[in-house]
Amino acid sequence: MANTNYIVAIDLGTSHLVGMVGKKNEEGKLSILAEEIEGSASCIRRGCIFNVNDTAHRINRLIQKLQNRISGKLPNFTINKVYIGIGGQSLHSIDHFEVKTISTNIAVSEQDIKELDEQCRSYKPEGMDVLDISSPTYYDNGKIVDHPVGVFCKRLEARYKLIVGQPSIRIYLTSCFELIADIQLAGIIVSPLSLADSMLSSDEKELGCTCIDFGAGTTSVVVFKRNKLVHLCVIPLGGDLITKDLTRFFPFVESEAERIKITYGSAIMNYDKANPGLTDVKDGIGQRDVNTVVEARILEIVENVNAQIKSTGVTDQMGAGVVLAGGAAELKNLRELLQERLKQEVNFSTIRSEWMENDDDRMGNPLYMTAISLLISGTDRCVSQAQSSTSDKKPPTKKGNIFGKIFDEILNQS
Repeated sequence: MANTNYIVAIDLGTSHLVGMVGKKNEEGKLSILAEEIEGSASCIRRGCIFNVNDTAHRINRLIQKLQNRISGKLPNFTINKVYIGIGGQSLHSIDHFEVKTISTNIAVSEQDIKELDEQCRSYKPEGMDVLDISSPTYYDNGKIVDHPVGVFCKRLEARYKLIVGQPSIRIYLTSCFELIADIQLAGIIVSPLSLADSMLSSDEKELGCTCIDFGAGTTSVVVFKRNKLVHLCVIPLGGDLITKDLTRFFPFVESEAERIKITYGSAIMNYDKANPGLTDVKDGIGQRDVNTVVEARILEIVENVNAQIKSTGVTDQMGAGVVLAGGAAELKNLRELLQERLKQEVNFSTIRSEWMENDDDRMGNPLYMTAISLLISGTDRCVSQAQSSTSDKKPPTKKGNIFGKIFDEILNQS
């Protein structure tokens, strides 16, 4: 048990906060010990913390639920660290270059690579916070060098992708954990990148692949080619907008609009020829009426996604096509709409089994997939065993209490 690495992670979603505890074996494969869910209400908006106090309260309550869940499996073990996954609207990737001149007749060394990485980590883009750095692509006189160590070149260039966001992301998270007693922030993980890494194989990344995560408040786009990150962005449009549109155009309350969207909504009008959309949804409001609203909004989101993919310049090099994730991706006929607009093969995907110790239904459940990917990305042990029993501890004394002081003096003399 002492050699086992226990990871705790929380996915800050617009609709839900999902917490998980996982155990990694000696091979690094994951098994899930517990999961819990807290509604986000209005404390998270478009993937970003809006109300620090409310978010801290919900995180703390989620941790307590997880602690209760694992207490029977791990007696005397306590959660003391948590990884937080973020995917807010300001997240995006930017290019950054570092160059090192190598002396003549001397090959590139590990130290040269280390110095380039250190230079990159010291770079601070104006007005943005660097949340992650992708592994670089190396160039020698404009030509890609896959393994530069040992290569003779005069000028080695390293091209990085920095994942950046508003400084408020880190500030608000730090503020949340200042309000939570005895729990440390183990790290901030970029959720869209973590999810893509957990879903895509090396072959898919090599061939070229786009991972699209349709969430409630945001839609993330992550593009890979030649096993390197090409582009990452978070679009501030998600499935909740469709629900809100339905409440604006029709006399539906939000919960009713959500149910109607799931039951009758379609990304393509009249796609099902057997059902021309004449179903009466409520009080004379037909399925066709509902899907007029649904299609308009989902087309806006898909066109934003398409524009992001086209901006990479590698649209025609996506040999592995597109993979879908997220709860909003379950909208009927969304896959078919994406194939039509993106001109690529589109498929749903799950967490890859190679990361897991055992098959688990949650690997393909949109509610849990991001949280699982965060557990996979986490490296620090987040659950620790009590160092000593309560019988070894001195009885607590109240500061300023004369009896407490006398008791301490007796203990010191014995």
